[in-house]
Amino acid sequence: MIVNQQALHGITTGFKTIFNKVFSETKVLWDKIATKVPSETGEENYKWLGKIPRMREWIGDREIQNLAASDYTIKNKDFELTIGVDRNDIEDDKIGVYNPVIQDIAQSTATFPDDLVFELLKGGFENKCYDGQPFFSTTHKVGKKTVSNKGTNKLSPTSYAAARSGMMSLTDEHGRSLKLIPNLLVVAPGNEEMGRKILLAEQIDGSTNIYKGTAELLVVPDLAGSDDAWFLLCTTKPLKPLIFQERKAPKFDALIDDKDENVFMRKQYLYGVHSRLTPVTAFGRWPLAALAKLRKGMMRNALLHG
Repeated sequence: MIVNQQALHGITTGFKTIFNKVFSETKVLWDKIATKVPSETGEENYKWLGKIPRMREWIGDREIQNLAASDYTIKNKDFELTIGVDRNDIEDDKIGVYNPVIQDIAQSTATFPDDLVFELLKGGFENKCYDGQPFFSTTHKVGKKTVSNKGTNKLSPTSYAAARSGMMSLTDEHGRSLKLIPNLLVVAPGNEEMGRKILLAEQIDGSTNIYKGTAELLVVPDLAGSDDAWFLLCTTKPLKPLIFQERKAPKFDALIDDKDENVFMRKQYLYGVHSRLTPVTAFGRWPLAALAKLRKGMMRNALLHG
């Protein structure tokens, strides 16, 4: 192949077509538990996370809801993935060998939020949320009450029932129900069998399984290594338990000018993708999540205390 700008632009168009097709067709899991929030600046402040506004009877003046209950700022960072295509491969008509690489780049880019979101979920014991406490903590404050979304039981019908009941029993600082109904059970591969038993079996130990169909089961390969981990979540609210902040969506790039240093010095044309988003996705509202996780030999699960 004669290497000129026309040929290089044709190759770039082909690579972009492959990238866009695979990117759009790749199935992801992160959006099951995280809300994508577009960002307009270098960072965003989520001061409204600490309060869930509620309707009230209008007596006297309006009651202005205080949205400055917390100061929770999430900064954006840049991410990239780049490959070099040797000029000789183009001259020798071997460009087809790069097609699977472009497909891999597309899949990696599409699933990168999975890496961030589920790593954040696993780090919920240490990483703090908007109230200054770890996302999974025994010391969350709701008014004058201390509330926990962390416990010590491994996944079983009994612990699932306790976590479900605890979440549905949560109230706000005025004692009014938060109207939370957990709908998603997230498990590591090692907990798939128990998860299916709880949510899909007609009977458990000879008795009718009253929890069949009470939640969707989501088995997450990213949780491998913590095979007893499980998370009970409510994802039906406008804001899901986690936040995925995106400043710039992934964009496919090409550096193919013969005058570029990389081409001149290394006879390489560069192709890649870049995006701008949160370095780690942020926690949303902790009442929407309850957890079990294998950590230092101990099982921690979600048991919410009102």
